Amino acid sequence: MANNKVVLAGSERQPIGTRIGDQPLDERIEVSIILKPKKRAPIPTAGGAVFSREQFAARHGATTAAIDQIEQFAEENDLTVTAVWPERRTVKLEGTAANMIRAFDVKLDRYEHEGRRYRARTGAIKLPPELAASVEAVLGLDNRTQAKAHFRVRREQSSIASAASGVSYTPRQVAALYQFPLDVDGTGQTVAILELGGGYKPADLKTYFTSLGVQEPTVTSVSVDKGTNAPTNANSADGEVLLDIEVVGAVAPGAKIVVYFAPNTSQGFQDALTTAIHDATNKPSVISISWGSAESTWTAQAMTAFDSAAQDAAALGVTICAATGDSGSSDGVNDGANHVDFPASSPHILACGGTSLKSANGEITSETVWNDGAQGGAGGGGFSNQFPLPAFQASANIKPPTGGGRGLPDVCGDADPDTGYSVLVDGESLVIGGTSAVAPLWSGLIALLNEKLGKPVGFLQPVIYGLPESADAFHDITSGSNGAFSAGPGWDAATGLGSPSGENLLAALSGAATPSA
Repeated sequence: MANNKVVLAGSERQPIGTRIGDQPLDERIEVSIILKPKKRAPIPTAGGAVFSREQFAARHGATTAAIDQIEQFAEENDLTVTAVWPERRTVKLEGTAANMIRAFDVKLDRYEHEGRRYRARTGAIKLPPELAASVEAVLGLDNRTQAKAHFRVRREQSSIASAASGVSYTPRQVAALYQFPLDVDGTGQTVAILELGGGYKPADLKTYFTSLGVQEPTVTSVSVDKGTNAPTNANSADGEVLLDIEVVGAVAPGAKIVVYFAPNTSQGFQDALTTAIHDATNKPSVISISWGSAESTWTAQAMTAFDSAAQDAAALGVTICAATGDSGSSDGVNDGANHVDFPASSPHILACGGTSLKSANGEITSETVWNDGAQGGAGGGGFSNQFPLPAFQASANIKPPTGGGRGLPDVCGDADPDTGYSVLVDGESLVIGGTSAVAPLWSGLIALLNEKLGKPVGFLQPVIYGLPESADAFHDITSGSNGAFSAGPGWDAATGLGSPSGENLLAALSGAATPSA
């Protein structure tokens, strides 16, 4: 290969925190090289699956030529190919930091940020031009923490009066309020849950589902990039893991739940997603993601690769649900500007925002935007700086502000900790909210819809944005704001199309056509 190298588009990165020293040159590093597809798979506009996983791998995986180029590049730079997944378009390379620095022409240092030490990359990644043309992203040279869990534990109430104002629901009660089709239980479906930390104890699940009078779902874990199910205590990311499993399992107890544990890095996140999408053993039809961070904290190459994988999922009929964040329209970035959360901002992912839900006698009495202020949290939403307005939103007459793109959320659901979900975490009964609860809630609903319809709903956005108002598939939220964006009639950047009216949504989807292979 030629020695002249070019910048890999979108790979520029700057360290955060404090430099604490040089990168040890003998440290072993494993990177994930994400390749472009042979040919981009067509994305269905009416839901459903276009391809089986086997058909997809043959037609839309990585090319043999591109994989051969990577293997040659590895040999020339004293790197070892440790894994090749053509269907995931991923090749793993391992080697010393010294060889990685030389191979990718990068600067690596040791930094510390928020108490965690990490390997920082400065500047862009460079590749031989004939290789750069085939590569979407190179992930793993930098291993900073990438995402945050989007859950909020209900705060201790300061008075008897405020304590009385808080209510909590079991996930089944929320599902009933939203009129989920509860005559099915998700049998035949697999829901994948991506976790970047924490863990669960099987004893907790047994106790929790017994307390609900619901059959305990089958829950298994998959290790990605050496990530493991590692429960500690209720004050950790275990709260995220148990919330996700318990919400999905309570709503769709007949569905199989597979939890993919990966390191909290852009590499780990990407590898968890592609592992779940292309898991030919468990075959998930829905993927729930409750982790993310502001678009401004990601490299463009990482967002491109993740969205590219989400497009592959759409072709396979796999629905991906992601939380929009718990810090309102700023998404926790203190620069006075509006930000949205990724991966929820991917147009190929169903972005799930948050509401505050009140009820009486089994009926919804009010539903407003979740916004408990800067400390209490608020549902994320706004307009992407990375992804342009997708056709399904343009056709719905959504008009972003100047310079804005894809609008989110698409949908919403109960997320206020003060109207939160009763869950069991490491033996402790807690009430938890956050948009982290909404992604598994919608994932559970989609498992029910898939079973009821006898086919996967798949890439849902083009279908739901095209539904007539008369379908009454959503509860339109018209009150409240998440900071910069207020709820109003129709779609808005605080609550999207609204919260689900499950039976009506089912009836509307029953008329949607399934594309053929």
